[in-house]
Amino acid sequence: MSKENVLEIRDLHSSFFTDSGVVRAVNGVDLVIPQGKIIGLVGESGCGKSMTAKSVMGLLRYPGRIESGSIRFMDKELVGLPDKELRKLCGNEMSMIFQEPMTSLNPVLRVGRQVEEAILVHGKAEKRAEAKKLVLDMFEHVGIPEGEKRYSCYPHELSGGLRQRVMIAMAMVCRPRLLIADEPTTALDVTIEAQILQLMQKECRESGMSILLITHNLGVVAEICDFVYVMYAGRIVESGSVCEIFDHPAHPYTRGLLHSMPVIGGDQEYLYAIPGAVPNLLRLGAGCAFCGRCEKAQDRCREEMPELKAVGEDHFSRCFLHETEG
Repeated sequence: MSKENVLEIRDLHSSFFTDSGVVRAVNGVDLVIPQGKIIGLVGESGCGKSMTAKSVMGLLRYPGRIESGSIRFMDKELVGLPDKELRKLCGNEMSMIFQEPMTSLNPVLRVGRQVEEAILVHGKAEKRAEAKKLVLDMFEHVGIPEGEKRYSCYPHELSGGLRQRVMIAMAMVCRPRLLIADEPTTALDVTIEAQILQLMQKECRESGMSILLITHNLGVVAEICDFVYVMYAGRIVESGSVCEIFDHPAHPYTRGLLHSMPVIGGDQEYLYAIPGAVPNLLRLGAGCAFCGRCEKAQDRCREEMPELKAVGEDHFSRCFLHETEG
């Protein structure tokens, strides 16, 4: 593993074993997160983004499990790591912000105590008074006003923006090396969204923390990410720098996502949508999962799975079109 990388995922396969069959939610994913960088993981709902994050954090539970592959955090292999060892890392060296703060926070505990618990569990403070001071300092750091007052509030007494800031405070209070942010600005107004994204950028610059930002919002990716992975039906279909992905999208799915973004001041009469729907992961064929929605699909696309190949400097795409276009 390169010393420059905080996390390396290699050929990861995570599946759900149901009565109807095996759902291959994460199907051979390769992903690298360098130190001090913000990496975007984008795609439609149901493509496997959150399952990738949960695999890293050891949060997959029955009927789901990691079948094979490697997840290396720093120099430690996480696949097969005993739960006791994994718990020492989660919330301490690596943390996660979940999609919905109202369901992620305990409704019967005051939010200050919930953030405080992470400090005490990982031994960042010995006494509650010391831990409380760290919580209040973090509340100020993430922009929660009247920290002493908010400390004693229950989740339902806070706005959506404040609850999300509490989740960020909880994830960052132990100063992790890696932060996984799963749709951290969903359902927030644009002003609060901008503030939270700026906060994440600031923390990345000042502490060298690495961030995996999971989102379907390409505008957010363009704003703060250094590198992007595009995911579809459990696989990475394209990866590259933000400039490469936005200026020279190579995969038809990536082009469709970018085309579906509204353009301010444009002359669009209607918003473009990629035709069709995400395929049923129980019934994936041998070929490209996107071929049923792709305007340029060939017979070969339905029979063979294209490999992820270089289409530029540090730019990769999983499509047969590059063999004919390039």
